[in-house]
Order: sequence, then C-alpha cells, then structure tokens
Amino acid sequence: MQMNKKDVKIYIVGAGISGLIAARILEDNGFSPIVIEATDRVGGRVKTDIVNNFQLDRGFQVLLTAYPAAQKYLDFKALELQKFLPGASIFKDKQQKVIGDPLRDMPLLFPTLFSGIGSISDKLRILKLNNYLKKKSLAAIFSEKEQSTFSYLTEYGFSKDMIADFFKPFFSGIFLETELETSSRMFEFIYKMFGEGDAAIPKAGIEAIPRQLLQNLRNTTFKYETKVASIKDGEITLVDGTHLESDFTIVATEASSLVPNLRSQATEWKSCHTLYFETDERVIKGKLIGLIGAETALINNIFYPTCIETTSQPRKELLSVTVIDRQNLSDEMLIETVKQDLLTYCGIGSCEFVKQYTIPMALPKLGNVKYEMLPSETRLTSTIFLAGDTQLNGSLNAAMISGERAALGVLEAISALDT
Repeated sequence: MQMNKKDVKIYIVGAGISGLIAARILEDNGFSPIVIEATDRVGGRVKTDIVNNFQLDRGFQVLLTAYPAAQKYLDFKALELQKFLPGASIFKDKQQKVIGDPLRDMPLLFPTLFSGIGSISDKLRILKLNNYLKKKSLAAIFSEKEQSTFSYLTEYGFSKDMIADFFKPFFSGIFLETELETSSRMFEFIYKMFGEGDAAIPKAGIEAIPRQLLQNLRNTTFKYETKVASIKDGEITLVDGTHLESDFTIVATEASSLVPNLRSQATEWKSCHTLYFETDERVIKGKLIGLIGAETALINNIFYPTCIETTSQPRKELLSVTVIDRQNLSDEMLIETVKQDLLTYCGIGSCEFVKQYTIPMALPKLGNVKYEMLPSETRLTSTIFLAGDTQLNGSLNAAMISGERAALGVLEAISALDT
C-alpha cells in the first residue's frame, strides 16, 4: 500500500542535535515531522545564554572541525568559527607552561620544547602517536579491543608525569571523569580529531550550531515546552494527559523513562559544573585552554571565552572554570573553593562570580563505544526508533550520525509498508 507522505505522522521527541538531524533527513525525503521539545528552544545540551552581555555556554564545549558528520551537516563559514591554538597552557608549581603541536603552529615549538612538561621521550611519543592515528581509519579505531585510556597511555610508554600533567587534566575535561577510565577507542578518536582539524567555538556561542540546523528546516513543526510522559507504538502521551497518534516515533532523548520496556536500561550519565567569573585581565596569553594538573585542585580547566571573538561585546574578560568532581560542596562553598584554587594555582586573585551551571547529564557513560550503526539497529519496536549520542559514543559527531540513522530507519520501515 502506497502511503501519502503528507498523511504520515512522524514525531521526534527531543530537539537536540540528534533530533534536528533526524528532522532534516525526513524533510529531505518529503516528510513533515513534528518535534516535541520539553524546553523553550532547540539545542538539548548545546545551549548558550546571555548574562551581563557575556555569552555563557552551558558547559565548556567545543566543536572539532574534523568531525565527519559536522563537515556534512554544518556550514562552518556561516558559524564564523573561532579557532583555538593546538595546545594548552599548563599551570604547575605556580608557573604557566605552554605545550602544543609545533607541526601545526610553529610558534609553539620552543615553548613546548622548553616547557618542562614531559621528557624528550614523551614529546617524541606524541609525534609518533600523531602519525600513527593520522594513518588509522575510524573503522579500525572502533574495532580495537577496549581498555582504559590510562592503561593505553601507560602501555604506549608515556611517563607518569606526562600523564599527570597533560593527558589527565586535558582528557578529564573532555571525558568528564578524573581517572581516565574512558574507553581507549574514544581517546584515539578524539585525539585523531584534534590532530586533523581545529577545536573551535562559533562566534555566537555553541548554541549557534543547533540554531543553524533549525534555520535549514522548512517543513518541520515544533512543540516547545511540551513534556512527554510515555511512548508506545502508535501513541505518545504528554504529561498534561494529551494523547497524540503517531505512525512513527524517533526518541532523540533519554528514552528509558519514556518507553516501558526500557525502564531497566537507564543510561548512566557523567556530570560537570561550569562556573563563570568576570575578571579585569587574562593570565593566559593566546587562544589556549588552561589546565591545572595538581591532584589537590578542584578545578580541571579554565578558559577565557573573551580571548576569541564573540557576538556580544562585554567590557571585561570572562573566565570559564570546569569542575568535574565537586566533592559534595554546597554551591556557596564550591564558588569559594574555586576562587581559592584560581588564586593558588593560577595566580588569579580578582574575579567576580557571574553564574554557575550544574549539568547532571553532560555525557553518557558508555561501554563498547561504536562509531557507526545501521538504520535497522535504531529500531526498538515496529514504530519506535532511538537516536542520540547514547546509541554510539558521547560526541556531537555521534549525535548527528544516530539522528541520521534513526531517520533512515523510519524511511526503510515506510518503504517496507509501500511494497
């Protein structure tokens, strides 16, 4: 039986990156999906607020331009990407030392050589690792046997000091856990992406990414501030008791609380805390992230969003501070402890608190991470499909791929009905 595309009701639950990509695929194939979103706008975990004329991303987030899915679906030029230098400024023993990739930015050569971070052998191993991963395909990376990132780095021969001073603070900030327990597949993938492209933030903040995806949609309807209570084949029930008839449903958000037969399969999540402060000046020179390697520090990393161009024009500098383990401190004590850490480890004494974000579902905690999946693998029931980075790995790239695959799964299901 041939289905009329205009009559097919396809709902997407969640207007994050994954849901927006799913809508794009469905639109490209002549369908007009309806997106149900619990908040007031698109973006999911990728959002930016304006406070005191500062652009505050909800969590320190960057776009890696080497992500294949990002290259496919985003217009980088229109985003006016502001790129970081390929390195980091490391605060150690009350000194600031720069380490970076001199092959990509020659001025980083001498600071890196004489930084005192890692041995000459460590630096040669970094070059060797760069070269190895440049040649390694994504398929090969995600078919490797998994081990922890810490054991991977140890087996590769990096010294304890290099792991403690650079790898642990840098990748803890990416993986949102302090022991580098994350899969070695994710380490190789992210390291390769850093090596092949830039880390960047859109001029208007990270939310410019979902806003661009939204602007490219023409035939999708959005229902904002609408919360879903449960989903089953053919029906979506909203919190207010409304029942919606659905031919196909893509769940592009945490599905375990919405779909009855997933209630025992809730995803574990990693959390983080981002605190913003207003300061008079920057202690880091250049477009670099600051890492605090001391085991005793509460802070993981710092960054000045005002070191890059932003759409807003604040009068002072903005400092972003990431904390992964708040050690059960109250909000008030967290702010005070962070201020003390900024003074002790970074020499930043004068800063005024602006805002704090606690992000309880910042990254999914996953084992057996994957890069790719078949459209059919997104199918949960005859009419319900799952999307979101929880299906593959915790990255913007995975969110895009899973959204695409779920939409293709729906198209395959519709095609099967037509035959």
